[in-house]
Amino acid sequence: MSNESTTEKQPFQAEVQQLLDIVIHSLYTDREIFVRELVSNASDALEKFRHLRQTENDIQDDDLEPGVTITTDKDAGTVTFTDTGIGMTREEIVQNLGTIAHSGTKAFVKALKENAEAKENVIGQFGVGFYSAFMVADEVEVYTRTWKKDGVDLLWKSDGKTGYTIEEVGDLKRGTQIVLKLKEEYKDFAEEFRVKSVLSNWSNFLAFPVKLNEEVIETKEAIWLKNKKDITAEQYEEFYKFIGHGGAPMTHLHFAVDAPLDIHALLFVPDKNPEPWGMGQTDPSVSLYCRKVLIDDAAKGLLPDWLRFLRGVVDSADLPLNISRESMQDSSLVQKLNKVLTKRMLKHFEKLAKDDEEAYTKFYNEFSRFIKEGVVSDYTHKDQLAKLLRYESSMTDAGKTVGIQDYLDRAKDGQDTIYFQVGASRAAIEAGPYLEGFKARGLEVLYFADPIDEYVAGNLFEFEGKKLVAVDRADVELDDTEASEGQEEPLEEAALTKLCGWMKEQFGETRVKEVRGGKRLVGSPVVALTTGQAMSPQMRQMMKQMNPEGADLPEDPVELEINARHPLVKALATASESKPEFAKVAAAQMLDNALLAAGMLEDPKDLVNRNYAVLEEALK
Repeated sequence: MSNESTTEKQPFQAEVQQLLDIVIHSLYTDREIFVRELVSNASDALEKFRHLRQTENDIQDDDLEPGVTITTDKDAGTVTFTDTGIGMTREEIVQNLGTIAHSGTKAFVKALKENAEAKENVIGQFGVGFYSAFMVADEVEVYTRTWKKDGVDLLWKSDGKTGYTIEEVGDLKRGTQIVLKLKEEYKDFAEEFRVKSVLSNWSNFLAFPVKLNEEVIETKEAIWLKNKKDITAEQYEEFYKFIGHGGAPMTHLHFAVDAPLDIHALLFVPDKNPEPWGMGQTDPSVSLYCRKVLIDDAAKGLLPDWLRFLRGVVDSADLPLNISRESMQDSSLVQKLNKVLTKRMLKHFEKLAKDDEEAYTKFYNEFSRFIKEGVVSDYTHKDQLAKLLRYESSMTDAGKTVGIQDYLDRAKDGQDTIYFQVGASRAAIEAGPYLEGFKARGLEVLYFADPIDEYVAGNLFEFEGKKLVAVDRADVELDDTEASEGQEEPLEEAALTKLCGWMKEQFGETRVKEVRGGKRLVGSPVVALTTGQAMSPQMRQMMKQMNPEGADLPEDPVELEINARHPLVKALATASESKPEFAKVAAAQMLDNALLAAGMLEDPKDLVNRNYAVLEEALK
């Protein structure tokens, strides 16, 4: 290459102004992004030089310390970025900085015109991040000296409008220096505090030292890029605190893959639920990086909503550095990241549940609402999420839980149903009559005592091919069992049929759809069962709380199942003929008692007054 001083001027092609408008006005929404882009470019140049030194010996200025220096000049209205990296030759300047002036321009503009979704994919292909400098600068100067001994010192200069020039200069060290002559409205970037603030937001984890006006900017080690075997528990905790969260994380997932995408992820489960009362949905709190440079500190779409409680970092070298927050939400790459991260997180929870029951129970007690939200809202991962559910049951002690898979593992041979009961609490469920027949037959019933559990059951439908069935449904059928020793003989079939018909006549169609004998009761005389598409008592109560001033909900008729062995039912059968008027009062009382036990009694006033009448008659 000739050392003769020459100046080469190149006009921009016709598409250049259009392209610059796209780069400056469409790809970026935050003007401060130019700091991120130029520091990242400098870091890349240093990284390339680090690799080059492993194979090359004859290097220009080999003794230079690797690093990035940023200098602000308030009086001159400039900000300068300098690196001691690989530098550029004249040909490389044209290739790297002249991207907008060669034939790639047309392809870039065409790609953006033809496919809006391609924006985030083509940005990286054309290296336009450098041109974010023109968002804030009237003129940009690039001084550069290649690593090659026979190279020359060069200056590339452009106003971003009329073209650019390349000329030879002198007295440069290896690397690149970019000088931005700021527009009047962006002179605040010539202030040290302004650039320092941007660095703290975007460039905390660079691999090389960064100085701002000779002051070293503190950076942290990007531990998510290290092998997890080389990181201590204390380092994980320190990093967790550094990214803005107090305390110690409950658990974490640290992994790296190179297919289908290059991903390094470090995700933490905090020690506390960020939505303790189920109100006020929190925003995502996982940061997205590209080669240690922050893209978005709260990346939407990176994880499904039900994993919004996670904290941490995801770094993908496949993600174009220049991607904007807006385009990122529609990025096919981000969707692929979402798929990989969700799959890995589910496996982590499954492993935790299998290997450390105590730790998983602690996690589940804090974050079960999110898991259940996923079952309701995430059809793709519903079955995997169902494996993470835990419930108390009729066969567990209070406070102890069981997974649905464990339920099936110990179910009776041939059992093709998973039984559950919705209620306000374990105590409320066990106080009702619905469990009697199931306990008598050794059938386990899961206790759905969380308000969201009814939605879970409604969306899950089945697990491993076994249907979920509520025990208070009228269509539940139980096999015949012999009467327990000491239990009374039932009413004869004819008497039972007659009593059911008489009771149905007293209640009418609006309150009771059917009265029939059944097999599920052991110690209770009657039980009210929901039918068809009727709302459960808990759902009705929730609907009323959500709209207390609205119209009354229509009353769903129930089926009344009676226990043909119970003394009270036998006495009612006799009284319906010998004392019909009092029998009507007693039957109405039995119905209201059943509705009260089921949580279906809308107004207890009649029940109370009738109870006094029954007591009065009994005391005569």
